[in-house]
Amino acid sequence: MQESQVIITKHTSKVLEGNPRNDPITRKLPVYLPPNYDPSQSYPTAYMLTGIGFRGMKLLNDSLWEEDIQERLDRLILSGEILPLIAVLPDCSTSYGGAQYLNTSALGNYQDYLLELVDYVDATYSTVKDPNYRIIMGHSSGGYGATIMGMMHPEVFGNVADHSGDKNFKTGYKPDFLPFLIEYEKMGAENFPAFVADPIEAWTYKKPFILANTIAMAACYSPNPASEFGFDFPFDMHTGELIPEVWQRWLAHDPVYLIDQYADALRSLNYYYIDCGAYDQYNLQFSARIYVRELEKHNVPHFYEEYPDGHNNVYYRFDTSLKRITDKIKDLQS
Repeated sequence: MQESQVIITKHTSKVLEGNPRNDPITRKLPVYLPPNYDPSQSYPTAYMLTGIGFRGMKLLNDSLWEEDIQERLDRLILSGEILPLIAVLPDCSTSYGGAQYLNTSALGNYQDYLLELVDYVDATYSTVKDPNYRIIMGHSSGGYGATIMGMMHPEVFGNVADHSGDKNFKTGYKPDFLPFLIEYEKMGAENFPAFVADPIEAWTYKKPFILANTIAMAACYSPNPASEFGFDFPFDMHTGELIPEVWQRWLAHDPVYLIDQYADALRSLNYYYIDCGAYDQYNLQFSARIYVRELEKHNVPHFYEEYPDGHNNVYYRFDTSLKRITDKIKDLQS
């Protein structure tokens, strides 16, 4: 038997050229090829998106206690639980941590970058070039990215798995705004511009994560090339009061509010999988329940499940989503 392979190439992006943060346009692209990969056959593909602060290589981390993605996929494929597939592990990181897999003038065109990778992978490996055989999946910000790509590009990604994805920003982000301002005041307004220019201290745990995360989300959801930082905060920096017109720009990216616009796209998906831990530390289980209620109102077929765990270290849930989705793909083949 031929063992699986992870081929790590360096891919140079056209769409990330000239990005505002001068983040790398040449990035590592790990691609998993299943056991007994045969170039004369064609395989489904799964694009696996990580949460903010991580990139695809994270899924290959060796751990004493947990399977990496190669070991996980090998087990699932060799046991017959899922179809043999090709897995793509993109690097959509930025110096702010990530871009929520969106196109934003503050960070660059990371939604277009994913589409660019699809073209590259389809041209390089033996894939089924059909959206119904293409999966996009991820956890946390990666789950958000999977849902957004399914909404906006169902002609590319016909299967979506959203694990604990960001949604319902009123409960997901808004509670962070006042704690952010407390940390901002501790830092001092005079020191803040230098921190925004390079927030590495927050990513390396020398400063509270809430600082880096709120900055990153503002860069994603309310970019503004004319503003001091290239984006607007949705609150007054002195009083903490919401700035309605900026907050509305955030909500325009919230899946809960996007359903009206993209219900037809979601209904066209081959399979839509959503889950969340019942004890999620960021209260995303409540956000997911609101989102699922909206899906039901719009008659969008989906599968939703809560499980007894929190937000972190839940990649084992990929077992469930991949099995459900590849079972649905099998139905297409029969």
